[in-house]
Amino acid sequence: MGTKEILEFVKIEHTLFSLPFVLIGYILAHEQFVNELETQKFGIDLLWILIAAIGARGLAMALNRIIDRDVDAENPRTANRHLVSGSMSMQTAYLLSIGFLSMLLLGAWQLNEVALMMAWLPVAVFTIYPYVKRYSWLCHLWLGICLGLAPAGAWLAVAADVHSWRAITDYLWSPEILFISLGVMFWITAFDINYARMDVESDRENGIYSFPARFDENTTTRTSVQLTLVWFACFAISDPMDEIWFLAAALFMALANIVVILSRTKLEDFQTTFFRVSMLTGWVLLGAIMIA
Repeated sequence: MGTKEILEFVKIEHTLFSLPFVLIGYILAHEQFVNELETQKFGIDLLWILIAAIGARGLAMALNRIIDRDVDAENPRTANRHLVSGSMSMQTAYLLSIGFLSMLLLGAWQLNEVALMMAWLPVAVFTIYPYVKRYSWLCHLWLGICLGLAPAGAWLAVAADVHSWRAITDYLWSPEILFISLGVMFWITAFDINYARMDVESDRENGIYSFPARFDENTTTRTSVQLTLVWFACFAISDPMDEIWFLAAALFMALANIVVILSRTKLEDFQTTFFRVSMLTGWVLLGAIMIA
């Protein structure tokens, strides 16, 4: 099993969704606690945050592939995935999961006690996610929660260096990180609802509770537009309130809704276009934070 196969197994390109918001959480923590942090410690924190984030992302995907292998086998789109096709053994998948979990725990341990003691939360959320789709179309929202932890986790890793558990108990995360994390949650929920449009027939046949499989095309489009307006509102009312940040969020809210409204009837490759617009959203917002 080579590096290329491992990167394909964890869908490394999807890291482009979470990474900018990890960095946003880190930058906002720096701005909030700049007068209380040791410069050297802050630079080291970024390294360990990235190691923990890579571990978390890899663990989430590995667990999803392991738990969903029976579902993937029944779906023509996913029938060639590594565990279904046999190109990767279950033993290798479990070893990769242990490796990614070790990265997450190592990064959290090197950051501070709070980060290490809270590491159970993303692990629990990642483990539960694959089962939610078997019982409720709210699985999309649960995936949103998974990625909504990204900016909150990076922020906490820095904040706890200064304030330990008071970073949580004294509500230092409100309103800025709270609304950014909520924005990420609704943003990914909207993305995943549209992503699930590729598997409507398979989901209905195999008892998977995706939103498009449960509701019709118009309801899916309308709900996606509404969720996009909600994530824009969350980003807009978060503490940064810089004009560049606001305009960046407004631009990609408009682009996402235009793509969804045009949808597959007028776009030759709806999924590719929507993926690119969604992926760029975080990076443009990161750029806006850095410019502000």
